[in-house]
Amino acid sequence: MSDLAFKHAPIGICLLENRVIRSPNDAFAAMFQCDLAACKGRSIGDFYASEEDFATIGARVREAMETQGAYHDERIMRRLDGTLFWCRVRGKSLTPDQPFYCGVWTFADLSEERPVVQLTQREREVAILTCRGQTSKEIGLALDLSYRTVEEYRARLLKKFGARKLAELVAKLSGMPL
Repeated sequence: MSDLAFKHAPIGICLLENRVIRSPNDAFAAMFQCDLAACKGRSIGDFYASEEDFATIGARVREAMETQGAYHDERIMRRLDGTLFWCRVRGKSLTPDQPFYCGVWTFADLSEERPVVQLTQREREVAILTCRGQTSKEIGLALDLSYRTVEEYRARLLKKFGARKLAELVAKLSGMPL
């Protein structure tokens, strides 16, 4: 019965071993437009927006897994056909002493709530940290940028999302109704 629930869950679920997909469910395969059998054995990095995202987010995931045993965020991911979409990602390590060795991850497609706007890697990083409620100074420290540079990235984000102020930008980034 549990295999049936896993296979037909309405949310994408997969078991990852060392960031390689070992056991995806039907919803995961459909979300990423990948045949179920073809998903198995692929690096989860194949579904990140960029290799840089795979590396930088991976470092944050490792740190969170080592300290908390779990991780969650909302990020832009890539379907097999190359289209980008917003995705809510949650994971739990089954081997806390080796965070990437084995973990269960869920993926929820947020496309209906949040359209993708073409962003640079750095704009994506600033957007994610802004949604987490970090100040420009905190973002600057985290990304090794000056406060003024972070403010310039935020100004670009405001323009790209058609927002007048930071609260409106966060609402648009998080998919909340305005």
